[in-house]
Amino acid sequence: MAVYKLFPYKDTTLYSYWPSMNTGIDAITQISNLNSSTDTTPQVARFLSEFVQSEIEDVIDNKIGTNIWDVNFKSYIATAQGVVESTDLSVYPVAQYWYNGTGTYLDTPTVTDGASWYNAYVSGSSQWSSSGLDLYNNKVTGSWDDTYISSGGGSWLYETGSTSLKVTQSFDTRSDKDLNVGVKEVVSRWYSGSMDNNGFIVKWEDSVEFNTDTQIQPVMQFYSVDTNTIYPPQLEFKWKDFINCLTGSATASIVETTNIVSSLAENPGVFTPRSINRFRFNVAAKYPVRTWTTASQFTGTNYLPTASYYAIKDLDTNEFVVDYDTTYTQLSSDSNGNYFDVYMNGLEPERYYKVCIKTTINNSTIVLDDNYYFKVVNGF
Repeated sequence: MAVYKLFPYKDTTLYSYWPSMNTGIDAITQISNLNSSTDTTPQVARFLSEFVQSEIEDVIDNKIGTNIWDVNFKSYIATAQGVVESTDLSVYPVAQYWYNGTGTYLDTPTVTDGASWYNAYVSGSSQWSSSGLDLYNNKVTGSWDDTYISSGGGSWLYETGSTSLKVTQSFDTRSDKDLNVGVKEVVSRWYSGSMDNNGFIVKWEDSVEFNTDTQIQPVMQFYSVDTNTIYPPQLEFKWKDFINCLTGSATASIVETTNIVSSLAENPGVFTPRSINRFRFNVAAKYPVRTWTTASQFTGTNYLPTASYYAIKDLDTNEFVVDYDTTYTQLSSDSNGNYFDVYMNGLEPERYYKVCIKTTINNSTIVLDDNYYFKVVNGF
């Protein structure tokens, strides 16, 4: 029931057509294979994104602990063109250290103080490796087409022992274009120290890159960490710390009607990004069944069924920033009722959010979202 988000500290795009150009502070990252009617040289783009190692270790050591967990690398689409049926994107761990740089796309003069198609550092410095093994015997590779460019395009780890390090996502004409891939294998190896954390490289599958067919020209642009929007890339950790205290409780009552009243408690309404808040969700039947009793029916604690989950929406865009998840956003319970914890660091500041609760009662699924609002503000 816990979700924690980390944001990159650097990202950049590598462009084969401008092989010395750095775009380390551009608001957009890109993967593409472009051909023009006036120039038959394919223009390939790949992007890199890296997260802070100490932050990853802190989440696993001090928040997840021994709980079941998973992690996804997510990047949000800005524009997409030319994506046809069954076009695959590939994500690998980067094989070597790289500089972010301070360039933007097509700066004049061209900025060359960071990673580019040719170099991992500044222009004319360390080139990208193309083969071999890293210090931990993970297999290194790179790719380009000698017909159009002699080297470069980043280097990545594609296999360790017999384990593939590649993850893919398939797109078609009308599919969701956000990048969202599971990367637990790679993150676990970063955490264990069996692989250096140099981030991820994202590229089209090999058959798409450097393809001169004018019908194969996919372009996907994503918001970078330098975006002015609410959509920076993220490493999203989820873990299951569901607790159920209902078994054997004499005063516990699970609501058995969809006609209920509810409220979100422990909600001061305003939080800073460093806040961790435990929200409590109170429920009761709107019209209790009459019973002979010596105590009030309203003094006991009521609970939603265990198949109850929370989600969080951005109020302006009406998009889920934390979606319902039957494994990781299940409501817990204790002697005071249902509850869930929210880590505010993964929410963009100076925005309002809405809490939604989904539950199943008597085979009916209902959503409770009666003005359960809060705001995250800049601060410490």
